[in-house]
Amino acid sequence: MALLPRSARDFGSAQYWERFFQQRGPRAFEWYGGYLELCAALHKYVRPRDKVLVVGCGNSELSEQMYDVGYQDIVNVDISEVVINQMRERNAHRRPKMSYLQMDMLQMDFQDGQFQVVLDKGTLDAILVDEEEATLERVDRMFAEISRVLQVGGRYLCISLAQAHVVKKAVGCFSREGWMVRIHQVSGGEDGAAKRQFVLPVFVYVMTKFKKIPGSVLQILEICTEEQDKPVRVESTEQLVEAVKERQLYALLRSQLNKNPSASHVSLDLCGADTGKPRYTLHVVDSPSVKASRNNHFAIFIIPQGRETEWLFGTEAGRKQLAASASFRRLITVALHRDQHYEGMEGIQAELSGKVMELAPPGLPSQQQVPFLSVGGDIGVRTIQHRDTSAMSGEYLIEDVKGDNMCYFRRLIFLSNRNVVQSEARLLSSAAPRGQKKRKKDKKKRESGSTEAPSTSAGQAIDRSYLCCEHHKAMVAGLALLRNPELLPGARLSVLVIGLGGGSLPLFIHDYFCQSHIETVEIDPSMLEVATRWFCFSQGDRMKVHISDGLDYVAELSAAAAPARYDAVMFDVDSKDPTLGMSCPPPAFVEMSFLQKVRAILAPEGVFVLNLVCRDSLLKDSVLAALKEVFPLLYAQRIEGEVNEILFCQPHPEGKLAAPELVEMAKTLERTLRRPGRAWDSSYVLSDMLKAVEIV
Repeated sequence: MALLPRSARDFGSAQYWERFFQQRGPRAFEWYGGYLELCAALHKYVRPRDKVLVVGCGNSELSEQMYDVGYQDIVNVDISEVVINQMRERNAHRRPKMSYLQMDMLQMDFQDGQFQVVLDKGTLDAILVDEEEATLERVDRMFAEISRVLQVGGRYLCISLAQAHVVKKAVGCFSREGWMVRIHQVSGGEDGAAKRQFVLPVFVYVMTKFKKIPGSVLQILEICTEEQDKPVRVESTEQLVEAVKERQLYALLRSQLNKNPSASHVSLDLCGADTGKPRYTLHVVDSPSVKASRNNHFAIFIIPQGRETEWLFGTEAGRKQLAASASFRRLITVALHRDQHYEGMEGIQAELSGKVMELAPPGLPSQQQVPFLSVGGDIGVRTIQHRDTSAMSGEYLIEDVKGDNMCYFRRLIFLSNRNVVQSEARLLSSAAPRGQKKRKKDKKKRESGSTEAPSTSAGQAIDRSYLCCEHHKAMVAGLALLRNPELLPGARLSVLVIGLGGGSLPLFIHDYFCQSHIETVEIDPSMLEVATRWFCFSQGDRMKVHISDGLDYVAELSAAAAPARYDAVMFDVDSKDPTLGMSCPPPAFVEMSFLQKVRAILAPEGVFVLNLVCRDSLLKDSVLAALKEVFPLLYAQRIEGEVNEILFCQPHPEGKLAAPELVEMAKTLERTLRRPGRAWDSSYVLSDMLKAVEIV
């Protein structure tokens, strides 16, 4: 304990280092690893013929080891007379060409431009312990001396733990002087990592001295991580600091996972070295309750493209269930990103093997084979059919993906929330992407995914009998509340739907309630084009779309002298504000004053159906209170495995029905809808959607 300083400032004190080396004696003290850990970076940036100055050398063996492999023109300086005498005595006969000088590096005696390389191993970190004025003044003097003794074209190599304030100071100072700055991460390797005293990775700042050009503002800033052969250029010091921070956080995560199973949710993105864009998203799932055996410590599960939003793969609870059913103590799920090319399962395995092993659990037997798992043994198919930008919704895309049982699905995705499927429809079997038969013969091509257009037009490709979204199924089931369900399919229902999306909800009602008249309100004209072109939506005598704000449209209807009365009003509209705890609907749609306008256009026996997606419990309570105030009869149906909750609101409490009655009405409605000659998806059971309904 006597070797430790009383405060961080002591690291910059000559007296502290005199006491330190007197008490420690001749035993080498290595900051941030030895020659074996650092040699790759040193050989890259130091030539054997270079004249090298080592500042703050201490009693590190680094200079000695460099000397022994051919770097013999080395001058070492340190502020401590004790350590300089120790090192002179140790090297006088074995390394006669290497010199040790007691010198304050803030005021050195060397000539200008005397060295090609200045090497600093931990010295800057020891001085720059805070950002007080006196400390920064010392660092400025240090940098000025290093700049003075370096030749143009020479390099200052600073080995550091790269704390943010240290990176900002060093990079800012030298880049302003026109120097090229590269931060190179030292590759630790398993043995090196085990020997190091620090969890955080070690970096080498490589600052190359250029002649400063008057008036030039050009900055060359680069980072080279341990996985990359080539450096990546960044635009600013802030980006460089952020890139270093990401590597440090990853090292901390590795350390945590290598020591103990994680009870919390752990996820990270792996980015492409050439683009910097996310390529894989990894989720680490530990199951400590699984009994350990030799072959169940660790596995990797590749989620097929396009299925990352499914409950089993896209939620923490789903991934825990997946890990438990797979019976592995640690399972890493891997989601594949859009706009990336993958060379099949074998290519992914080759690309990921080294990285995922860094996240292996403690106690993994040596030479253990780690299995890569998937559904059906391939990586799925994702075909981006269309990409565009909406003034209201931002960038969006239409993609076709392969689901279970070789079915294909078409999806609308807003890139502002790329993990949420806005609309989805099942493609008819004839609409599978071209080349499927050929890909069956060519496994590798099949696994890498299709980029071809569908063989039929988008308007002919959709299975209109299928509702992909569970909340849409529940919303349709809620029509059983209109009573006399056996008569509903042929009744002249008047339905108002706020929110079009891909149009599957109003289309289903239109097709199966054959006398219904549907008005749909959509604020974004781009969505009408999307629904028409890509989701088989069409208007007609019984289907009209109004491009308008739903708030304004309802307000105008309610203000009419004789307001239109709808048998059903349905809200399925998302919020564009990601900062809110409620993503559906926007808050204005559930304010008391607006809900009263909704009631004004609802028939006395009608039903108002609301898709509510709210993670804020207090906000949810206030929404339910407002609904209850306006609609005394309120039913709630949670969608299993999702945040969605479907609310069925009616204006008169005397019509209250118990859950068993609702289930029976839903069964009757389904029997009536299943008419001969009309397709019906066997997985859709209306009564199942109301089994867990509760009265609020």
